[in-house]
Amino acid sequence: MSLLEKITQSLQALDYDFVQQERSLPELIQQYLLRIEKWNRIHNLTAIRNPQDMLYQHVMDSLAVLPHIRGPQIIDVGSGAGLPGIPIALARPDWQVLLVESNQKKASFLQQVKIELALQNVEVMAKRSEDIPSDKKVNTIITRAFSDLGEFIQLTQQLAVENNTNCRWVAMKANCPDGEFKQIHAPFCIEKSVSLTVPGLDAARQLIIIKKLAASD
Repeated sequence: MSLLEKITQSLQALDYDFVQQERSLPELIQQYLLRIEKWNRIHNLTAIRNPQDMLYQHVMDSLAVLPHIRGPQIIDVGSGAGLPGIPIALARPDWQVLLVESNQKKASFLQQVKIELALQNVEVMAKRSEDIPSDKKVNTIITRAFSDLGEFIQLTQQLAVENNTNCRWVAMKANCPDGEFKQIHAPFCIEKSVSLTVPGLDAARQLIIIKKLAASD
């Protein structure tokens, strides 16, 4: 089975109502994976080298979060090779996705992908997470293997405008230890923890969703 066929099969297995768009989502994902493979030869974007392995461990892992996050304004903190932000942007062209990555080489890769795939709903910011401007309205702040929960909140809490209880912080984890849950204190709280099933991946995946409490809560 070709890479494109595996992408198509995996998207069907997700059972998600993808937004209709002019460009083929499987083809866009294939182009993205081939660009990671190309840049990996020089810049070591990810330890996974095979595009078919990247499909399951990176792209499908990223897309599995879609039913549990809200747009239209998404910030991907510590985006690295664009995960989960680029797969989300490819699948949801109606959402705006900001990719935040402080490593200049990785940020350059993200910018190149944005240009080559003509991703008008993507913005790349080569900054540390704590330096992201706080003037943006955000629905979801998401991260994948960026830090523990306490540091994630500490470095990004400025992104929720004052009295905004609609924003959610979403941490993608293989398995979140109990000690990390204890790092979350008022005015933040764990809203829920979700176990994810990722097509083609026989491994535990967990989504930790955090919200900011209203002043009266």
